[in-house]
Amino acid sequence: IGSELAVAIDSGKIKNAFLVALFDEVKHAADSLKSRLRNSQPMVFTTFKQFSSSPCFIETDVIVEAASQQAVRNFANSIVAAGKELIIMSVGALVDDVLLSDLLQSASINGSSIYLPSGAVGGIDAIRSTRHLTDSLTLTTTKNPKSFIGIPGFKTGKYDSGLPREKIVIFEGPASEAVKKFPLNVNVAGLLSLAGIGFEKTRVKMIADPSTQVNQHQIVAKGRFGEIIVTVNNVPSENNPKTSYLA
Repeated sequence: IGSELAVAIDSGKIKNAFLVALFDEVKHAADSLKSRLRNSQPMVFTTFKQFSSSPCFIETDVIVEAASQQAVRNFANSIVAAGKELIIMSVGALVDDVLLSDLLQSASINGSSIYLPSGAVGGIDAIRSTRHLTDSLTLTTTKNPKSFIGIPGFKTGKYDSGLPREKIVIFEGPASEAVKKFPLNVNVAGLLSLAGIGFEKTRVKMIADPSTQVNQHQIVAKGRFGEIIVTVNNVPSENNPKTSYLA
């Protein structure tokens, strides 16, 4: 996602933005991305200490996290404490109540803002505005098994290919567990939980379906207000099938 954003800024698709720096602990990955850029010459940093002590950091208005939940835990507080605007893609990290509280307090003290994009789903405005009337909130995510390869604990089944040949439920439980077990696949569960009724009350079902070629997210909210059903069928990104073009 970070690479797609960098290329979009470089090509002028994102207006009024200038790419100042790339921060990646894996240097060859950052160098490879920089080689794809045609109009920008961002500085490359491999440690946060280098980045945060550089003139680039002073010039930066907005920092986009598109790395991992661990990156949020490691660096978000320092970014917000410096008064920078922060966009967090790995929303699942905010299941940590202490981290979330510290970030909100620091943002208030230092005049910063934290933005959580809606990512691969829609309808977040409706979920947020009805949360005080919501009794249940569920997210059902269906993806091709290839999207789950490499995830610790993913039960692939006893097949020659190592992947299931029929639709199977690979997880069902609270969002608080889902965002930890599937940190690259259901950050939307974190966003839903924060917009709605919390990580423990929000239920998540993960389905691996070899017949599907889309990443489907279905949100169902029920309560005194009525019922909200939002279904999004996303085409997976060519460069990263774990996420989608919408994200």
